[in-house]
Amino acid sequence: MANVQSLDPTASPLDYYGWELRRQREAHGLRQGQLGEIIFCTGSLVGQIETTKKVPTRDFSERLDAALGTDGLFSRLIGLVLRSQLPTWFQPYAEMEAKAAYISTYQAQLVYGLLQTEEYARAVLATGKPEQLDSLLAARLERQRILDWEKPPLALVILDEAVLHRPIGNDDVMRHQLGHLLKFINHRWMRIQVLPLSAGEHPGLAGAFNILRFEDHPDVFYTEDMMSGHMTANPETIKEANLNYAHLQAAALSVKDSAALIARVMEERYEDRTERDPVA
Repeated sequence: MANVQSLDPTASPLDYYGWELRRQREAHGLRQGQLGEIIFCTGSLVGQIETTKKVPTRDFSERLDAALGTDGLFSRLIGLVLRSQLPTWFQPYAEMEAKAAYISTYQAQLVYGLLQTEEYARAVLATGKPEQLDSLLAARLERQRILDWEKPPLALVILDEAVLHRPIGNDDVMRHQLGHLLKFINHRWMRIQVLPLSAGEHPGLAGAFNILRFEDHPDVFYTEDMMSGHMTANPETIKEANLNYAHLQAAALSVKDSAALIARVMEERYEDRTERDPVA
């Protein structure tokens, strides 16, 4: 096992978290097992987090603050820790996303990350690096916290209809995911539209893209391929992206009709057969 005393607290947010956890625990005269009993986990987990073998969760951090009286220290740190678990190439975008006043996104393959349920996100992320699944999942769910802010960004979301029909996980996962989308239909800061398959050819055929707008920063255009993300504030690129997005909005169903289509696909394609079929 790594010696936590050798951790460099300046090496990364995760290293600092582990270093600070041990410092605070020892300052309170607690062994790992004792602290674990107080915050309802094992001493082994406390040790693994102290040595950066495990990535802490927000719930763990909030329980730490309550137990150690650290005035929200670990609850503040956890955001930095989880953001650091995102792929290095994605981190700059995540930081900009959290500062945006407006988000416009077109998604051709998957539900937008900020709107993914935990089960849907787990199934998506499992196709990449399963050994990092828990930390990547926690980082994605942390990104979604911006939707709970008192004044979240205004998000305009266009989903290709194919997203609704592509089975991610299983029928239960998809039913819950589509039901989750329907919860945002009357959301003050969210507009979800579906681009129907009947739209035929359209400007989004080249792939998904996002446009971020800020109160005091140039707009940013973002897209990604299989291996990395690409972000630019080039005015000509932004102008073309806004034009393409306007065309997609015009071709998409209204918010009301989009909700009706989502509900119909959820009921017809991913119905809960356990409620209909008798137990054998």
